Amino acid sequence: MPRQLTAAASRYSRKTTSSRASRIDSSWQQSAWQFYKDVPEVRFAGTWVGNAMSGATLYAGRRSEDGTIERAPDDHRAAEIVREIAGGPDGQAILLGDFGPHLVVAGEGWIVVRPTLDKNDTVNGYDWRVLSTREVKQEGGGKLTAEIDGEDVPIPPYDPNADPDPMAPIAIRVWKPAPDRHIEADSPVRSSMVLLEELQLLNAAVAAIARSRITGRGVLLVPKGTRFPTAPGTSGDAEDDLLEVFLEVSSTAIREPDSAAATVPIILEVPAEVISDIKWMSFESPFDELALRLREEAIRRFANGLEVPAEILLGLGDANHWSAWALTAEAIRMGVEPRLGIVCHALTTMWLRPILEAEGDEDADDWLVWHDTSSLRVQSNRAQTALEAFNLGLISGTAARRETGFEESDAPDAPPPGDDNDEATPPDDEDSTVTSLPVSETNDIPDTLPASAAPAGPASSDVLAAVDGLIWAALSAAGTRLRNKPVCPRSERARAREIVPAELHTRYPVEPDLIDEWHLLDGAWVRVPEIAKRYGLDPDCLTNVLDDYARALIAARHPHTYEDTVRVLRTPCPAEAA
Repeated sequence: MPRQLTAAASRYSRKTTSSRASRIDSSWQQSAWQFYKDVPEVRFAGTWVGNAMSGATLYAGRRSEDGTIERAPDDHRAAEIVREIAGGPDGQAILLGDFGPHLVVAGEGWIVVRPTLDKNDTVNGYDWRVLSTREVKQEGGGKLTAEIDGEDVPIPPYDPNADPDPMAPIAIRVWKPAPDRHIEADSPVRSSMVLLEELQLLNAAVAAIARSRITGRGVLLVPKGTRFPTAPGTSGDAEDDLLEVFLEVSSTAIREPDSAAATVPIILEVPAEVISDIKWMSFESPFDELALRLREEAIRRFANGLEVPAEILLGLGDANHWSAWALTAEAIRMGVEPRLGIVCHALTTMWLRPILEAEGDEDADDWLVWHDTSSLRVQSNRAQTALEAFNLGLISGTAARRETGFEESDAPDAPPPGDDNDEATPPDDEDSTVTSLPVSETNDIPDTLPASAAPAGPASSDVLAAVDGLIWAALSAAGTRLRNKPVCPRSERARAREIVPAELHTRYPVEPDLIDEWHLLDGAWVRVPEIAKRYGLDPDCLTNVLDDYARALIAARHPHTYEDTVRVLRTPCPAEAA
C-alpha cells in the first residue's frame, strides 16, 4: 500500500478569496518566525531540513499498481514540464531548500511564479519565488499582494471561466494541514510555542547568572565607622572612595570579562580589631544550576517534537559512522521526504496537470511530480571501501583517487620498479570509474588456483561455472535479506522487488560490519566442501576466497560477472600469499 500523503495546495483564485483570510488562524505564525530569528535551535532545524530538501531531484512519473513511481520517458511532455520548473535543477534545488524553514516554522509558504520577458516583450521563461506568510498579504475584497525584492506585486485572482492572462503572476499556497482543521497550517514549532517561550526565559536566566557572577560577588558587610584608605592623590571621603572602587571594578569586569577584575576579589585593608566583624553575603541561588538543567531539558523536548530523530539537533555524540548514517537516513525518511511530498503535491496539482490538461492530454491525471532522494542516502566511509575495492581490482585507480580525495595529478607516473604483478594492478581508465577485472583469454584453470595443484579431472569451464553459481546464489540470498533491512525503506521495497536480488547490494549500501550483523551471507557456502572435493580443490581455502570476494562486492556496491570468476580463482590462499 502506498504511504498516504497529508498535503494541501491551492492556487489563488476567485473561489479561494471568499473571506478565507478571516477564517484562518495565522496569528501564531508571527511568533513562530520570531522564534526562528531568536532561538538557534529553531533556526538549525529549519535550515537542516531545507538543506536536505535541496539535495533531492524532481522528476515526472506516474504511480504503478504496487505503489511505486515509474519515471516518465525523457521525451514525454510531463518530463519536459518538470525539467523546466524553477529554470532547471539549480533553481529546483533553491526552491526545495527554501521550503524547509517555511514548513518547519510556519507550516506553509507561497510559490509565486511570474513570466519573464525578452527584449521583444515575449515570454521566455518564468521567475519562481518561495515567499513566507509575512511576504504575502491578503486584504479585504480578495486582494492579494506579494512582496518581492522590496516591491509590492499584486496577484490577480485566477478565474477558470475567463481566458487566462499569460502575463499575470500565479500564487500557490502550500501548507501542511492541521489535523483538526484542514484549512489551517501546522508545524512542529506551533506545538512548541510555550516550550520555546520557556527556553527563552531560561536563556535569559542563564545570561543573567553569567553576568552576576562577573559583576556581583555579593555584599560585603563592615562595622560602622571603619575607615578605608583613599586612592592616592585624593582627599575625599573614604566611604565615597570605596564606592568608586567598587564601581570601577564592576565596570571593568563588564567591559573586559577576561580581565583580573572579573575574577579577583577586591582587597581592603582594615584595622585588625574589626576583622571578625566583616562578613560577606552571597546572592547565589540553587536555581543557578537548576536553570542549566532546565534549559537542556527544554532543548531536548523541542528536539523530540521535530519529526526527525532528536540526535540530529542534539548531536550524534558517540555514534559511529554507521549509526550516524542510519540516523540521517531515518531523518530523511521521516522529516524530509514527507515535506518533499507536500511540495511535489502542490507542483503536481497546481502546475503540471493544469498544463497537460490545457494542452489536451487525456492522461493528465496520471502524471505527477515526484522526488528522488537517493543522493541523500550516500553512505559514509566510502574512502575505506574504495581502497578495499581497489586492492581487489573492483574499481580503477581513477575511482580510488576520487573517493579518497586525491587529484589525477597525484597518479604515479609508472609502476613501482620490480613490480611483476602488472596484470593484477587495476589500470587507470580516464573514461570509466569501474574497470573489467583481469581475466585470461581462455577458460584454462590458472596455476594459482587456491589448491595445491590444478585439478586433473573435469574441464576448467565446469569449475568456473560451479564457482560462479556459488557466488551468484550467495549474493541472491544476501539481496533477499537486504530487502527487509533499514537501508531499504518500506517505501522502496516494492521497487526493490523488481531488482535482481543478486544485484540489490549495488543499489543499497551496506557497511562491512553489518554483513555479519544482518546475517547476509549465513549459509552461503554450505556446498563449497562438496564442490571443492568434486574438483580437487582445497575446501577451506576456497570458502575463504569466495567469502572475501562476496564481502568486497557488497561493501563496494559492485556487481558480480562471470568474467570475474577467473580472477577470484587466481586469488592465493592466505598461507600461500604469506
